[in-house]
Amino acid sequence: MLGKKLSPILQEIESMLWEHEATLNTPLELDDETFRASTKIFMSALMDKMWISQEKSGMLMKDRCSQAEFVGLEVREIIKRATGIDMVELHKNYKIK
Repeated sequence: MLGKKLSPILQEIESMLWEHEATLNTPLELDDETFRASTKIFMSALMDKMWISQEKSGMLMKDRCSQAEFVGLEVREIIKRATGIDMVELHKNYKIK
């Protein structure tokens, strides 16, 4: 499972971020590409947990899709309001490596 492979990496990143915030408490100065990557990681984790919740509740696929779209739009709006970054624009030139 990909989750098992990613877990130690993501947990190490989390630890580094906690340590940075506890000791330095300065901006990370992430470039746009790193911010985009960070939001992808968050959205993948969020959608994974949402899928599990939808499975438990027996939600119909059409309702799952609607909920996923709604959540995606909400996250996009939060990011836009908080940072001025439109994630659709940020992804326009992205190519999977």
